[in-house]
Amino acid sequence: MNNATLLLVVVLVVAVVAVAAYVMRRRAALKARFGPEYERTVHDAGSTRRAEAELEARATRVTKYSIHPLRREESLEFANRWRRVQAMFVDDPAAAVAEADSLVTEVMTARGYPMADFDRRAEDVSVDHANVVHHYREAHAIAVRHAQRSASTEDLRQALVHYRALFDDLLEVREAERRPA
Repeated sequence: MNNATLLLVVVLVVAVVAVAAYVMRRRAALKARFGPEYERTVHDAGSTRRAEAELEARATRVTKYSIHPLRREESLEFANRWRRVQAMFVDDPAAAVAEADSLVTEVMTARGYPMADFDRRAEDVSVDHANVVHHYREAHAIAVRHAQRSASTEDLRQALVHYRALFDDLLEVREAERRPA
């Protein structure tokens, strides 16, 4: 082997190693950012490459939105309305779940998320709330089953619990703030 061939082989090996390192860092960053949503997206997309492209596209799309935290007054008002929803559950579970869905949508709108169809909203929320977006999907699935008259009261209770997890994350409620003193 002459020096030129050897140099070419070394350059190619270094390039392959650099590309592999980049792909591994990118994958690790996406897994860290999206948590369980990463695996769900890989499963749905059927390939890691397609899933990663989808997650990066979501993140890019969401950076174009004007998403912002709620003002303290807004947050307190939403929290008060949530307590009324929970109290409503005792007398009318179905109405409470419908109101919880509506309230979550209002919070998302107030934070600056665009209100497209459910799948798009869930994708958008997954960018900044990846660890709770599955709650949103579960609650929505139960609400759909309820509309088809195939959800029990226990299912509706679970939907409310799922909505609560997303609601708290959207409000940026910390555990200590949730409990009354």
